[in-house]
Amino acid sequence: MKWFTHFLDIIYPRCCEACGDTLLGGENLICIKCIVDLPRTNSHIESLEQISNRFWGKLLVSNTLTFMKFSQKGKVQKLLHELKYRNKPEVGRLLGKLYGVDLKTVGFENKIDVLIGVPLHESKQKQRGYNQADCIAEGLSVALNRPFECKAIKRNIHTDTQTKKSRYERFQNVENIFEVVDKDKIVGKRVAIVDDVLTTGATIESFGKTLLNAGAKDISIITIAAAF
Repeated sequence: MKWFTHFLDIIYPRCCEACGDTLLGGENLICIKCIVDLPRTNSHIESLEQISNRFWGKLLVSNTLTFMKFSQKGKVQKLLHELKYRNKPEVGRLLGKLYGVDLKTVGFENKIDVLIGVPLHESKQKQRGYNQADCIAEGLSVALNRPFECKAIKRNIHTDTQTKKSRYERFQNVENIFEVVDKDKIVGKRVAIVDDVLTTGATIESFGKTLLNAGAKDISIITIAAAF
């Protein structure tokens, strides 16, 4: 069927979600050049204080990992925009797989039991059609051979956007917004919290505290990008 795929590529050319160039036959969603050029942080090899210190004294975290450095109008922003606002959940799954391959090189899968994406409020998820964090967690799950859970915790409060809020307002905005609905999936587990972007860390901090209060043994944080 390869000939048919090549035929479709001629009639309906597929474009890279990062740069817009036409994809070659063996490429999927992101061209090889963009994959090579992604601004990886390598935080799985050497810890970055710029991201880990956002939780110091606030949330007990064993690992704070981020795949790429976020920059305005860069390729990372473009990929995340496609994921969140252009109905491209497959971009999240691919980014999760790519990062999972990196994490597997250092045996990170041996440090976690389950991956959990930061939940969206039901109304927001219904509007979007999916939770982008779950898509990333699914990709990570495939690469790391660890389960991901998307029903153990729900988000009870639909918070306003964090973008224009001060740091203090962001933390107030996400206080006590999560609820554990299935403790058996949490108790005694080493949980990796998954999200798309790490900014102040307010939402992840609130989520992490909910997990620990529910009996999680250990918390790690994995994001696809971080602004620093």
